[in-house]
Amino acid sequence: MSSSRDHGRIGWIDLTVPDAEGIRDFYNVVVGWTASEVDMGGYSDYCAHPAEGEAPVAGICHARGANARLPAQWLVYIAVENLDASAARCVELGGEILDGPRAYGSGGRFCVIRDPAGAVAALYAAVPGRGGADL
Repeated sequence: MSSSRDHGRIGWIDLTVPDAEGIRDFYNVVVGWTASEVDMGGYSDYCAHPAEGEAPVAGICHARGANARLPAQWLVYIAVENLDASAARCVELGGEILDGPRAYGSGGRFCVIRDPAGAVAALYAAVPGRGGADL
């Protein structure tokens, strides 16, 4: 997902909540999304699509397992070239790491940060040599 031209761009958004099915249904009705299931090994999270057959635009996830610590808010994922370096700079500049860094899918890593103003975002980078994977 991440190439040198992607760095600094928002590459994905998702929402992690205790009741992913209820929130999935809410957005399906309110904004007209359709959802596809993403197998999480014992339960499903969801990709939200703007119209049938179109590429997903967002994720709606259960606050379970590794995601239990994520805040219940829309979370933007910003591509960075070097996740560890960006996470370190975040802390040096007064931010904090809320979760991670950790792997996603088979081709990348991410961490959730809080900036000095209190805003939360995620940083992500492809794992070198794997070509990256969509979030």
